[in-house]
Amino acid sequence: MAGVQWKWRDANGAVQYSDRPPPAGTPDANILSRPAAAVRQANKAAADAASAAASAAATTGNAGTTPAKAQDPELEARRRKAEQDKQAQNKAEEEKQAKLRADNCARARSYQRTLADGIRIARTNDKGEREILDDKGRAEESQRAKDIIQSNCTP
Repeated sequence: MAGVQWKWRDANGAVQYSDRPPPAGTPDANILSRPAAAVRQANKAAADAASAAASAAATTGNAGTTPAKAQDPELEARRRKAEQDKQAQNKAEEEKQAKLRADNCARARSYQRTLADGIRIARTNDKGEREILDDKGRAEESQRAKDIIQSNCTP
């Protein structure tokens, strides 16, 4: 299983998955899932924009506007809420990834046991023909299963 991926709806409404961000011009509303690092960057950009807007309002100093200090509690509350939402989203994503790793680990260990038991294993080749794994193929599959176990079964 690949790492965290981007998920978005393209112009035709089809859901797309990639390890790269969606094409430029894709509306934020169409981006369904982002990697955790991209979420942090988006939240930082939003916080920077809010900070810039607050400082711009403070420097204009129009007589009809409220002072910047009166807006600070509201901005602080928004910032705290955004931070809590981000933490909750990160925790949910980590739990999801942990569940996927545990599932991959269990499947790889089961496959490793099957390979070690010496049971005949058949698979379909590129031509659609059924072929039985020979000793070399069994060794390659065993190494692949070990690699998956090593990457997914660590605490």
